[in-house]
Amino acid sequence: PNKPNADTRNTTATRMMSGVNMSMRPLYTSLLFLSACSAFTNIPSTKSATANSSLFAVRKLGIFGGGTVGGGIVEILTNKREHFEQLTGNTIQVSKICVRDASKPRDFDVPEGCDIVTNYDDILNDPEIDMVVEVMGGTTDAKDVIFRAIKSKKDVVTANKALIAACLPEIESALTGESEFRYEAAVCGGIPIIRSMQSDFVGDEVSMLSGIINGCTNFMLTAMDRDGKSYAQALSEASDLGYAEADPTLDVGGYDARSKLKILMRLAYGIDVDEEDISCKGITDLTKIDFQYAKMLGGTIKLIGVAKKIGDKVAAFVSPCYLTSDDTLGAVSGATNAIEVMSSNLQSTTYIGQGAGRYPTANSCINDIVSLAKGDATPIPFNPSSDVTFTNDFEAMFFIRLKYRDTLGITRQCGEVCEKYGVSIYSLLQNPVTKDQDDAFVIITEKVKFSSVKKACAELEGYDWCKGAAFFMPVLREDNVHGPL
Repeated sequence: PNKPNADTRNTTATRMMSGVNMSMRPLYTSLLFLSACSAFTNIPSTKSATANSSLFAVRKLGIFGGGTVGGGIVEILTNKREHFEQLTGNTIQVSKICVRDASKPRDFDVPEGCDIVTNYDDILNDPEIDMVVEVMGGTTDAKDVIFRAIKSKKDVVTANKALIAACLPEIESALTGESEFRYEAAVCGGIPIIRSMQSDFVGDEVSMLSGIINGCTNFMLTAMDRDGKSYAQALSEASDLGYAEADPTLDVGGYDARSKLKILMRLAYGIDVDEEDISCKGITDLTKIDFQYAKMLGGTIKLIGVAKKIGDKVAAFVSPCYLTSDDTLGAVSGATNAIEVMSSNLQSTTYIGQGAGRYPTANSCINDIVSLAKGDATPIPFNPSSDVTFTNDFEAMFFIRLKYRDTLGITRQCGEVCEKYGVSIYSLLQNPVTKDQDDAFVIITEKVKFSSVKKACAELEGYDWCKGAAFFMPVLREDNVHGPL
C-alpha cells in the first residue's frame, strides 16, 4: 500500500476528532496514534517477504535423473532458494525426481515435500508441474520425455548434447509458443556459449569457431605432452579421476566433440548438418613421437573442433591439431574447455571454463531454470536463414607422421607422391635413425586440401618402408589467418 502523506493523515485525524469531547481527546488521540502504528507495522516488509515463501508464486519442477548433474541442480536450488525467489518472484520447488531405482542412496538431500518416483508419467501427467529438467542422458527415453513435456505445455531444460545434436530442428518444430526449451548445459558444461551465440552476435557475422570442447581428451593430451605419458597411461588416469566414461569411445574418438560442434554450427550459421558428414579423427593414433616433433616445432597437440565460413560454404572438422604453445587454445591445459569465436565486429572472443562436472553443468541448467522462472523469452539463433552449404573438404597446412624402415629412396618417393596429389612440402623433420620400431619422420605441408593429403597418405602407406598407417593432422597457426582454413 502507498504510504499516506502528512497532510492526509492530519486531515483524517481532524475529521475523526471532530465532535469528540475535549476531555476525551488526549486519550482518543493516543489510541488513534497506536492504531496507525499498528497498521503500518503490519505492512509486509521485503525482509519478511524473503522469509515467507507463501508470498511468491510457485514453479514446480520435475527432474528426470538423480545422478551427478541432477543432484547438483537440487543442491543449488535448495541452497539459494531465497535468492532465486527475490530474483524471479517465484518459489522454484523441486516437486518430483524420476530415477531408475528409488531405493538407491543419493549423495544429496532430497528436499522436503519432494517425491522420488520411477514412472515417467508421475511427472509428465502431473498438471501442477510446469517445468521439466532432463538430465538422465540417452536419446531414446529422453527424447520421449522431452516431446511429451512440450506437448503437455511444460517448459523444458536439458543438458543432453547427443539429443540436441540429433533432434534440435525437430524439437524447435514441436514448440508452439505455449512452452519454452533451453539447453545451455548441452555444450561445454559451465561455459555459457549457447546463450552467447544466441544473443551476443546478433549484429555480427561469425567467420570461424574453433575450440577444445572435450575435457577428457584435453586432460589426456596435457598428460601426454607435459608428463610424457603414453596414451594408455593418460586414459587410465582420466578414468581414475572420473573424466572418462567406462566406455571412452565417444570422447577419445572425437564423437562427443563432433556433436557439440554440430550444435554450434547451427547457432552460428543456421545450417543443419548430418553429423556423419563432419570429418572426425580422435586421439587414439597419437604417440609420444608426435609430441616430440610438436615440441621441436615449438608447439603442442590439442583435439580441436573447427567450423569456418568461406564465401557461401561452411567447412568443419574435429581432429588433433598442432598449435603453437602460445596460441590461445594451445595454452589451455587439463580438463578445461575453450572456444574461440572469430567475427567481423568483435574480432576474437574466447570463452574458457569447466566443460563438465557436477556443479559446472548444474550451474548452466540453473541459469536456464531461473531464466524461465523470470519469464524471459527464448532467444532464437541469430542467423537462422543463412544461405550457406556445407563442405567436408577444407584447406590447411598439415603435419604428416610416417613410421618407416630405413632404406634408400624414401625422401624421393615421398616427394613424387606429394607432387602427384598437389601437396607442396613446407619442411621435413627427422630425428636420428635408431633402428627401433618407433623411427618416424614428419612432413609439414603448405596449405592444401584435406582430400589431397588423405589420398597422398593412402598411397605412401603402400610402400614397403612404411610401417602402419600414416598419421596426419591440421596445423593451426596464429600467422595463418588465425586458423587452418
